[in-house]
Amino acid sequence: MDSKKMKRELEARLAGKDRVISYDREKDQLRIESELVGKGITISLPGIVAKWHVNKEKAIDEIVYYVEEGLRAMEEPIQLTDHERKIFPIIRSTSFPSEAEEGIPFLSDEHTAETKIYYAYDMGKTYRLIDIRMMEKEGWEPNRIKEIALFNVRSLSTSLKEDQVAGNTFYFLNTNDGYDASRILNKGFLADFEKKMTGAMVVAVPHQDVLIIADIQNDRGYDVMAQMAMSFFANGHVPITALSFIYENGELEPIFIMGKNK
Repeated sequence: MDSKKMKRELEARLAGKDRVISYDREKDQLRIESELVGKGITISLPGIVAKWHVNKEKAIDEIVYYVEEGLRAMEEPIQLTDHERKIFPIIRSTSFPSEAEEGIPFLSDEHTAETKIYYAYDMGKTYRLIDIRMMEKEGWEPNRIKEIALFNVRSLSTSLKEDQVAGNTFYFLNTNDGYDASRILNKGFLADFEKKMTGAMVVAVPHQDVLIIADIQNDRGYDVMAQMAMSFFANGHVPITALSFIYENGELEPIFIMGKNK
């Protein structure tokens, strides 16, 4: 599989009424745009080809699903008023775009040196980032969005899977509801977890669909955490950061772990 073949495959899978598909040869990107709203999604072909060599047809199925649901979200009107339970915070990397393609700023907040908080309107299978225009249309203030989103994230389940490696305990939250990484904003959840720690508490959000918490007892634990975070980051649908964070007294501090062992 190469970019040329991937381009043909995606064009065939994504073609449809009210859609315009264009190809940027220089950037090797495919853009699928909805004629209904004049907005679209741009995807980089080399990245998808790389995932295809690992996951084969599943990689194509995932990107097709992502584009289909993304376009549906763009075409479907949203209303904040009376739909407060659909507002959630999401975590993204600091390099994530700060505005929509038409130049409308997204509502966002600083989080750590590696991560940033955005706010989303849940649409079932996908969500849409809340921008300034959406709020102004209904007369909402930014703080109202933020307070509601942080309240809603505290209502999400926090069930974890546990694993032991070389005397260190690793906990994984992976519900695939789109807000797994968002649980890092549940301060009460993290504070309660810290009380259970007997070693250093290290947290990672390598992509949006996983939160990793580790009780680190030795150097081997840091190595495992670094390798794990990098692996999840490389394979995640929406990567955030391969770095981990030390959690102490309510604060998250990014750390760089140099892995020594396999």
